[in-house]
Amino acid sequence: MRTATATVIRPKTLFDRTDEWEALVAFAGDARPGPAVGMVTGPRGQGKTHLLQEFVRATGGFYFGGPEAVEAESLRRLSDELAHHAGEGPPVRWQGWGDALDALLALGADRPVPIVLDGFPELVRQSPALPAAVVAACHRLRSGNRPNRARLLLCGSAMSVMCRLLGSASTAIDFQLEVRRLDHRQGALLWGLDDPVLALLVHAVVGSSPVFRYDAAGEDTPLHRDEFDSWVCRTVLNPRLPLFWRAGHVIEREPDGWDRALCHSTVTAVADGCSTAGAIADRLAHPATDILRVLTRLSESGLVAGLPDAFRPGVTHHRIAEPLLAFDHTVIRPHHDALERREATQVWRSARAAFHSSTLERHFAQVCREWAFGCAAPDTFGAAPAAVSPGTVPVARGLGPSVADVVVRGAAGAAHSRRQALLSVGLARWNETLDLPHLHEVQRIVATLAELGEDVSRTRPALYGAAGFSARLRSAEAHGELILVDLPRLYVGA
Repeated sequence: MRTATATVIRPKTLFDRTDEWEALVAFAGDARPGPAVGMVTGPRGQGKTHLLQEFVRATGGFYFGGPEAVEAESLRRLSDELAHHAGEGPPVRWQGWGDALDALLALGADRPVPIVLDGFPELVRQSPALPAAVVAACHRLRSGNRPNRARLLLCGSAMSVMCRLLGSASTAIDFQLEVRRLDHRQGALLWGLDDPVLALLVHAVVGSSPVFRYDAAGEDTPLHRDEFDSWVCRTVLNPRLPLFWRAGHVIEREPDGWDRALCHSTVTAVADGCSTAGAIADRLAHPATDILRVLTRLSESGLVAGLPDAFRPGVTHHRIAEPLLAFDHTVIRPHHDALERREATQVWRSARAAFHSSTLERHFAQVCREWAFGCAAPDTFGAAPAAVSPGTVPVARGLGPSVADVVVRGAAGAAHSRRQALLSVGLARWNETLDLPHLHEVQRIVATLAELGEDVSRTRPALYGAAGFSARLRSAEAHGELILVDLPRLYVGA
């Protein structure tokens, strides 16, 4: 992609997103003639809209957010906003999206101009022919040999949904950008937290979404870990503030055709620890096919994520990808009436123990997996991780299955073997001070895997503990017998 040399200054109001900003600048400044179409995707609440609004402001582009409306109203609003942007007279009333796109792309007649259509799935719901109209409008410009360097950006939540909506028109996409979730370290910086315990507590409730930080919580942040409980009560459990209801509205905003009741129940089951489709189906007394369909919808929208079991091919463990959604279904929804009566302190007092023992335990394990994949030093596991996931192992002598929370695999071994090298097997514990029995448990899992034919010659045992480790484990670590990862290492170490 050939780009212009003009510099577009990234605004200070934009947290992080340096790579995304530079990618947008390169797309908008592409020196090739003719219109181009890009696609921007990512989970809700990650700041896509703010990023794009700041970008068009910095480049003199045009932004339009698709409203929940019928086609005629959307076109009327678009015409009004385009007339205001161009400083022209009364807005033109178009006959359809073909006319509207011709007028939008005309902005790029003299110079490269980014043009954003945000909420693209909603616009397609109103106007199913819109993707074809985009292709046709670009074709008219190219076939007419008219000078044009418009850069049209179509924005929606899930890439799979956007590609499905675009259909055959997806072949006309010249640029793709996914605005991913910020990780736990970026989340700590976002909230201004330097205590790793407090940072993980906050992350387990609101994640690292810029929307929750700036739109909902404002400047109210917990100053120290002793203030965490009161912060939860006065913000997330306060029915007068957006954080209280925002997560509950996420599913309601998804397209028509969803079984929203089953979606909510599925999320609740996952929040309660049912990670496989079969376990969720048993919990809800629903056919597994229905649950798989709901999980697919939730996954496409970025609300639920699936991780393949490290040792059981075909088994997928599901988790809630947005922490506030998990908090909503484990704490807010079951106590909604009491919270509406402003009984936040009493509700949190009764829910706090379960939050620490279940929600935080699973959230901590996921953060450990993300650290192992994206933050650990290259030599931590002896090779670069290719995949990190949980794994279920049948324990010998009829003791039932054992779960390894953090299983690290590297690249596949010999050319004739498609099995990835097993680099590490680890346990993650939030509330326990870890000692030799935990190391012995990992060693038993590794020994069982060896009996089952797994190559464990490169496997390093690991323990991830938020409450710390015994002196005996630290001594074993010093002798190179295992890997220990505590909260400070999760946030600042490798």
